[in-house]
Amino acid sequence: MKRSEINKALREMEAFIEEHRFPLPPFCGFTPEEWKEKGHDYDEVRENMLGWDITDYGLGDFEKVGFSLITIRNGNLKMPEKYKKTYAEKLLYIKEGQYSPMHFHWSKMEDIINRGGGTVLIRVYNSTPDEDLDRESPVHVHTDGREMVVEPGTQIELKPGMSISIQQGLYHDFEVKAGTGPVLLGEVSQCNDDNIDNRFYEPVGRFPKIEEDEAPYRLLCNEYPAAPESEA
Repeated sequence: MKRSEINKALREMEAFIEEHRFPLPPFCGFTPEEWKEKGHDYDEVRENMLGWDITDYGLGDFEKVGFSLITIRNGNLKMPEKYKKTYAEKLLYIKEGQYSPMHFHWSKMEDIINRGGGTVLIRVYNSTPDEDLDRESPVHVHTDGREMVVEPGTQIELKPGMSISIQQGLYHDFEVKAGTGPVLLGEVSQCNDDNIDNRFYEPVGRFPKIEEDEAPYRLLCNEYPAAPESEA
């Protein structure tokens, strides 16, 4: 992706979040210049990959495959003694025409919540022991205190305020229902590690390769500089 595309996507998400009156933590507002001065007291942000994130799944077509997100809080599967949180929280912004490919998580269970905007469609399949799509067995789905049994490949419709629980090994993708407008999603989950806990049905990437055609508006969660060393 071009840096200008990333900057545009970040500004769009910021505006949509503000419209829906969801205040963000202070680190989401730090400029790239401010990050150069942030000391080790912000290592939790750096090491747990908190903050802004853009993905085009390495396919280079963000308007069709990809979305914008923010990790607001997170533990760390690799450093559980240092970071005690067993949970994570994200905000996701997805527009009509964008798509998040079919995948499941080995470690993480998550709730996906429609925080506002349009209607999101989440398609579900069980996985087989060899991690294929199970196109035969019915899927047990939990939505807002209600358990349903649906056919494999069913799209669950979530209007604002509605949510779905995604268990480990449950394949899911999502997109916005046509004509309903962009959606602000919440994600509440166990600790998140996007480097090791995504099993995509079709091989894709996770973080974009960036073409630097303008200065960054915000740094992404995998771009923070190390804390400056204190002077002796």
